[in-house]
Amino acid sequence: MPSEPTHATKELSPRQLHPAVATFQQFMLTSISSSKLLLLATIVALIWANSPWAAQYFGLWNTELGISIGSFELKEDLAHWVNDGLMVIFFLVVGLEIKREVLIGELRSPRRAALPIAGALGGMVVPAIIYTLFNMGHPGAHGWGIPMATDIAFALAILAVVGNRIPNGLRVFLTALAIVDDLGAVVVIAIFYTSDLNLTSFFWAMAMFVLLIIVNRLGIYFLPVYAVLGIAMWLFMLDSGVHATIAGVLLAMTIPATARVDVPGYLAAVPARLREIAQGIDGVRDDIADINQQAAIDEIDRLTEGLQSPLEKVAGRFAAPVSFVIIPIFALANAGVSFFGDSPPHFDRVAFGVFLGLFLGKQIGITLASFVAVKARLAAMPDGGSWSLLWGVAILGGIGFTMSLFVAELAFDDASLLASAKVGIFAGSILSAIVGFAILNAMASRSKSR
Repeated sequence: MPSEPTHATKELSPRQLHPAVATFQQFMLTSISSSKLLLLATIVALIWANSPWAAQYFGLWNTELGISIGSFELKEDLAHWVNDGLMVIFFLVVGLEIKREVLIGELRSPRRAALPIAGALGGMVVPAIIYTLFNMGHPGAHGWGIPMATDIAFALAILAVVGNRIPNGLRVFLTALAIVDDLGAVVVIAIFYTSDLNLTSFFWAMAMFVLLIIVNRLGIYFLPVYAVLGIAMWLFMLDSGVHATIAGVLLAMTIPATARVDVPGYLAAVPARLREIAQGIDGVRDDIADINQQAAIDEIDRLTEGLQSPLEKVAGRFAAPVSFVIIPIFALANAGVSFFGDSPPHFDRVAFGVFLGLFLGKQIGITLASFVAVKARLAAMPDGGSWSLLWGVAILGGIGFTMSLFVAELAFDDASLLASAKVGIFAGSILSAIVGFAILNAMASRSKSR
């Protein structure tokens, strides 16, 4: 257990927690800048899957890899290692962002949270209904969760292209909406896309989660403890039938969001340590610290390190790897669809349901639910926003790419259904991006000219 912090074991107010905002703003900027790499990985996957080397593409992801220690053996194909392993880190970062928004962001108060929550709920329910109308009673009915999610990286990248002509309140609205969307997707995956449940393994996974909560409540800030228990929870979750990525979100909920040392405590303690360093200067070898100086330097290092909460540290360490490595690898592994194989995908019920769910369902659901929330005085329109601009942002909500592909992999074991779902995801996401950009660009230009 760490030594007693300077002013820091108490829960901090949103104002005291405010430095965490910079870390997550950097995560969002990283997500936007990585969208080009994500797009490139998708294009490579599509070209590779339809090239003379298509067999090598599909063979690569079907390659089995595993570890064996005594009687313990864990073996999966490479695609599953990406979807059940690497994506846990993606869901960890998603969980950290959800936690940050609840603590100090747009979701910290009912009034501030009402509009993105309403928009997200509408943007999940209406696409699911549209998909179900096309697929009820047919083999693809289980895919209703595919068009429910928004890809935050691509959506924010489109807003970035439009530029500063879009009010910042709408950027915040879209970000918070996508975060609630992700939370909804996590719930849907946990409840509706769980295979046969192994109760024993699930019990042990929950036991690890309870231990993580206890570690948090004891005020332990040592991250390796969370890493060990988190890995154990992931292994049990992997064997339980509940999708293993849920472990990433649960781990995020237990990582401390408060710093061990607060700013007033830091400012009070550091000057005395600096004086100790200055007193040790003897004019002989100022480049080598004596024992007292080194102790003071070590204490300053400890205090400085304690200014950043574990939540900020984990988010900061994983933001770039998730955006520039994990998500592109996921796209490379999952975006490949063969259009010229033995059973090429068709624009069938599944594809059409996903396409309309993303392109029409998202914009209708987000806009309608937001309108009801504002008219019922449960929420307020973002500063500088208008209904036409909010509608444009709602259309961008139809860019479902990453999470939609993820849910599609869980929903369908049948290769033809999965390929059709991917076609619908590509079509709906691309059209949403093009139309959303065109409308926002036109509306922003009209507003500027007035």
